[in-house]
Amino acid sequence: MTILKNEHETYCKSRADHWSSLANRQPGLLSVFYHRRLTDIYRHVIGECDSILDLGCGQGKLLAALDPKRGVGVDISSRMIDEARIQYPKFQFICADAQTCDLGDATFDVIILSDLLNDLWDVQATMTHIKRYCTEHTRIIFNVHSHLWEYPRRLAEHYQIVTPNLPQNWLTPVDIDNLSMIAGYDIVRHWEEILCPAPIPFVEALCNRVLVKMPIFRFAALTNFYVMRPSDLLQRSTEPSVSVVIAARNEAGHIAELLKRTPRMGARTEIIFVEGNSTDDTFDTIQNAISDLPPAEYRLIKQPGKGKGDAVRAGFEIATGDMLMILDADMTVPPEDLPRFYDVLASGMGEFANGVRLVYPMQDGAMRFFNLLGNKFFSWIFSWLLGQPIRDTLCGTKVLWADDYRRIAAGRGYFGEFDPFGDFDLLFGAARQNLKIMEVPIRYQSRRYGETNISRWSHGWLLLKMVVFAARRLKFK
Repeated sequence: MTILKNEHETYCKSRADHWSSLANRQPGLLSVFYHRRLTDIYRHVIGECDSILDLGCGQGKLLAALDPKRGVGVDISSRMIDEARIQYPKFQFICADAQTCDLGDATFDVIILSDLLNDLWDVQATMTHIKRYCTEHTRIIFNVHSHLWEYPRRLAEHYQIVTPNLPQNWLTPVDIDNLSMIAGYDIVRHWEEILCPAPIPFVEALCNRVLVKMPIFRFAALTNFYVMRPSDLLQRSTEPSVSVVIAARNEAGHIAELLKRTPRMGARTEIIFVEGNSTDDTFDTIQNAISDLPPAEYRLIKQPGKGKGDAVRAGFEIATGDMLMILDADMTVPPEDLPRFYDVLASGMGEFANGVRLVYPMQDGAMRFFNLLGNKFFSWIFSWLLGQPIRDTLCGTKVLWADDYRRIAAGRGYFGEFDPFGDFDLLFGAARQNLKIMEVPIRYQSRRYGETNISRWSHGWLLLKMVVFAARRLKFK
């Protein structure tokens, strides 16, 4: 143990001396461009943030660019830290090894390790150590160089156009997957960035904003980005309460069955009906059905606008539960399946549960052929767009934490407010908040009363326009 400790200390001292020797050196041309691009990517991924811990912060430029309300930078080089303290007195900078740094009982919304894992003595020990500064909502965001670029980088170092490094760890995506699992993290998403590491007009923009996002090209990227979350920090002393929001338009024939079949979940379950200006007697039917039921558990409101998305937002606005659920009033998703969604969130396996109708055989007539093709197309697009597997974008049953929904709602203007269904609004928002999305297979039933409110062609065209808009915001940034 003493030998290993001495080796670790010797390793850290050599790294500290190396980076200290570069503290006042002008960075190479390609290094300046590379770090500018990294800053843009981190700013896009993180957005506004209350607290950030930047491990391997160097002179603090990335932390300053992200401008959190509370920022702490840690670096092994004392000279780098001295420069950071002078340049950015707003933040706290500490000279320490990321593997052993002591920050007391502080926790952070985001922990950054930009280009640090390649330089560490023990990656697993560092990832395990920093968990003490995490809550269940913390996101660890980092990037690591691809091994494909080892020899081009050496050549660039020889010509002094990039900052020189000491020998590096070369971690493949398989290594990262393995280490994160061992250390107790879930990878929320992984993607590639930077295909052209030089500021060449037009070529740089084409390569780094478009081609690197595409199949084949992305495997040649310079750096791999990851978003992780701690997977074993969920600690709830009490069961969460649940709000089930049911948007109902022309669904009078389903109300009694919905009330009978919707299960009780968690510490308390409230059912909120949002009636959507029906042409039948849906409103009166609901009102009569819940008139003798506890008003704190059964509520009815009139939808203020149009579309299911508007109805869901109105229901969520008045919901009091810790967990928010959407259940379609048409009974195509059995209410008895809701506890499956509850378990995904309550257990900590995921933070956003999305129903999938495309696993089990459907009842005859449950989904028309072109609707099925459209769902499969949008699931492929969404999986690529969001960086997480999404098999069914338009299943009406979705479940998330109320706190996460409030953050999604606060940032809704980023994608615009033209989603009439609410499905894309929530999925885009969940991806923007770096939530762990889990899919729950359900058996899709055919409608027994009334007609669908979906127009496959006009609504399909609207969805396609929304995807293009979101791609510009999420992918090609």
